[in-house]
Amino acid sequence: MRPAAGTAAAATADAADGIAADGLHLWRGDTHVLQGVSLHVRAGECLQVTGANGSGKTTLLRALCALVPLEAGRVCWRGCDVHLDPLAFRGELAYLGHDNGLKGDLTAAENLHYAVGLRRRVTRDESGAALERCGVPALRGVPVRRLSAGQRRRVALARVLLSGASLWLLDEPGSNLDAAGSALLSELLAAHAQAGGVSLVATHQALELPADAQRRATLQALSLTVAPVMA
Repeated sequence: MRPAAGTAAAATADAADGIAADGLHLWRGDTHVLQGVSLHVRAGECLQVTGANGSGKTTLLRALCALVPLEAGRVCWRGCDVHLDPLAFRGELAYLGHDNGLKGDLTAAENLHYAVGLRRRVTRDESGAALERCGVPALRGVPVRRLSAGQRRRVALARVLLSGASLWLLDEPGSNLDAAGSALLSELLAAHAQAGGVSLVATHQALELPADAQRRATLQALSLTVAPVMA
């Protein structure tokens, strides 16, 4: 895959700032899903990746997370190959896939303490603030299995927020969210960018973010077209 002119060559030119992928090749069975994909998302930016079903959006995110092996190419975070120190990389990464990664028998708060507690100690006030920011403070003590799909997604977003990660890789984060939830997602991404965070979002619906923070890319069969940085 070849990005648009002016983007591929710059993809890793300043890789010490943010996340960069250089010439990613990956096969899934007989299908060459990623063919030479290069990109660079800098601190304070959110790259929205759109594309049809099966175009490789999820595969791209999993490749950036180092969850799937590459045939060629490399992924760098802050200028370092993510495979050289995977523990350090994952310590700065928050990944949200199609599955919310929540345990149904645990309450919303217990899920946050369990997941984020693997990284650091989480206080009751911190988990409560994350749930409140995501609009579900009243669900703190409710088992996740009793929540609606949209409520579960909000709890999953609270987990991402509470993680304190600098890098967010989100796969269809707006799934099952209503209009208010979609607006919340845009607010969270904008605030993350304003704080100097990096995010890459696979989405079918474009999210409205401040012009100076957002870039957009379209992933199609054998091509990734990255829009220029918006003024």
